[in-house]
Amino acid sequence: MILTADQKDALAELINIGFGRAAASLSKLTGHRVQLEVPQVMMCPLDELGTNLRPYINGDIASVHQVFTGPVGGDALLVLDRRSGSILKELLTNEPALPLEVDASARDVIAEVGNILLNACLGMFGNLLQVQVSFSVPRLNLDTLHGVLESLTVDREGLRYALVVHAGFRLRDAEVRGVLVIVLSVASLDKLIRAVEAWEQREGGQ
Repeated sequence: MILTADQKDALAELINIGFGRAAASLSKLTGHRVQLEVPQVMMCPLDELGTNLRPYINGDIASVHQVFTGPVGGDALLVLDRRSGSILKELLTNEPALPLEVDASARDVIAEVGNILLNACLGMFGNLLQVQVSFSVPRLNLDTLHGVLESLTVDREGLRYALVVHAGFRLRDAEVRGVLVIVLSVASLDKLIRAVEAWEQREGGQ
């Protein structure tokens, strides 16, 4: 399934709205202004996700995984390399980012940031697209990129697609980069695209 230019633009606009909400929440959490880049959106079959992510993020990573259900359901993940995870810890706790395994403090920070970003974007589906979505409790994983991708393919049937959003934000002159991945079945993706098109028509009619 290939997105048209208009569909991709509409999805990017919606996700940008969600990111704006996330930036406001992160600013409130940190007491500092958070600047989020305009998200770059692409779509690929799930079995090509690793190929598309490895140029940007590889090796040991930290990911926050949330399952969402409803008329549109799937898996959502925020994926960060360990360096970005350490920077986040330093920025949000004022503790030094040490070249060690991600400790309990860093885990809490990554989980909180992931929760804010994922809920802002997934909540956007419900609020703006008028689609009811339920969320599971976010789960933090420390693994390799390969291990995270394997967890998405175990015990799942049917062709699935990944909506990949390259995200970057600045806080206190430091830059953190990550990837937001939303994995959808063909049926959920079709419903999402139809909901996006309906939203775009409503916006255009105002």
